[in-house]
Amino acid sequence: MSGIRKQAITSSILVYAGTLIGALNTYFFISYFSKEQYGLTRLFSDVGQNFYIFSTLGVIPVLYKFYPYYKDNLEDKKNDLLGRTFLISGIGFILVTIGAIVFEPLVVQKFSKNASLFVAYYFWVIPFSFGLLFFSILESYSWVLQKTVISNFLRETGLRICILILVLLYIGQLISFYTFMVLFAMTYIVIAVVLMVYFIKTKKVHLTLTKSRVTKKYAKKIWSMQGLIFGGIIITTLGQTIDGLIISSLLGLDLAGVYTLALYMSNLIQVPQRSISTIATGVLARNWKDKNFAEITRIYQRSSINMLIISLFIFGNIWLNITDGLTVVGVFDKYGAGIPLVFIFGIIRVIDGGTGVNAQIIATSTFWRFEFISGIVMLALRIPLTYIFVKQYGIIGSAYSDLISLTVYNFIRYEFLRRKYGMQPFSGKTFYVIVLCLLAFGVAYYAGYGLLGWPAIFLRSIVFSGIIATGVFFFQLTPDARQVYDNLLHRLRK
Repeated sequence: MSGIRKQAITSSILVYAGTLIGALNTYFFISYFSKEQYGLTRLFSDVGQNFYIFSTLGVIPVLYKFYPYYKDNLEDKKNDLLGRTFLISGIGFILVTIGAIVFEPLVVQKFSKNASLFVAYYFWVIPFSFGLLFFSILESYSWVLQKTVISNFLRETGLRICILILVLLYIGQLISFYTFMVLFAMTYIVIAVVLMVYFIKTKKVHLTLTKSRVTKKYAKKIWSMQGLIFGGIIITTLGQTIDGLIISSLLGLDLAGVYTLALYMSNLIQVPQRSISTIATGVLARNWKDKNFAEITRIYQRSSINMLIISLFIFGNIWLNITDGLTVVGVFDKYGAGIPLVFIFGIIRVIDGGTGVNAQIIATSTFWRFEFISGIVMLALRIPLTYIFVKQYGIIGSAYSDLISLTVYNFIRYEFLRRKYGMQPFSGKTFYVIVLCLLAFGVAYYAGYGLLGWPAIFLRSIVFSGIIATGVFFFQLTPDARQVYDNLLHRLRK
């Protein structure tokens, strides 16, 4: 766990540096772009995400699932896994591009009324999805090599730096909005090239299409896994992006912009979770291969308590200060309608974090097919609920849909691991963490009662954060907190 902790801390520091840049980007978007333009960037990314997933043909999860077998049985120069991943994904991208052209009339029909701006930029989604595909393959490769710091930095920080440059060029009237969107479509290509150069310089990339004996031995299992996982990741991605697509189509890009800001603020809660999950993937794959169930259980439980603490810590600070935050930056009138969304999305992120790395454990196990099944259940709930609730309640309906479907989704995965392997992530300390955060929230709320603006934000944040930090150390709610503190103290003394 120490290796995961060390990389997670480093990744989180770099990622939060990117988060600050992302916050600056968001401020510029909501201040200098129209809600329609801001909503377009979200819809653009959602469609690009779906194009990318279809292009993979399910091969990327095969990379991190089977890499330990290739690594243990082949010389690096004979390892054909990465080369075949690129080849299969390349074929998938060509097929998706053809499909995008064929189905353009349908896109025009569905989006021309309420999201006509998207129709004008539709074909630029293709290079965007290509860059995302290229980068995601290399990112997954970095996971199995347990070299996640550089890939996390590029995705969370490097990408935002690229976008910040484009935003400043647009605000300075050095480029038009059309040019901004064209260059926006190229951002993933830029960071993918940087990651590829890194691997080439460190001699970590070995590309060959010559079929190895490992590929021959596991071909049937690989194709079986790839087929089912392809369906599973399509389901998961549709589930993650369906809200933005339905809101844009039914309600328009203006409300999609409000939705995007709410989603951005709630996604801040997931930053450490993403770091831990990506780092844990390669470690879990190795432990499943070695049948080290005790270590898998330990990672499961430790990830749960750590991510619960961090999720509640970030969510509490956001929810305490969201009204004052929108007010001091002067956008409350434009985006205040998204505040209830932030609350529900925040609850969802806490539930997701508190259940630990259950998805990664299942995906790297021999029962990875279950991830496909649980994904079907989630999508079967989410698509109709989103459509019905958005039509009935507006954008808040999408949050209700997410809360129901993703809670069921996590419960199913929790129950599967509990019944199949006797693994469960919770302990008595889980209850103590929740109580501590609720008490800290109440004290911080009343400490800042009657104050407005920055004084209120600073006071509430200091009180809430101080109580959480003190409680975690005093009650020893996670051993990682003390170990991180001791390591930091040791380094400062050097």
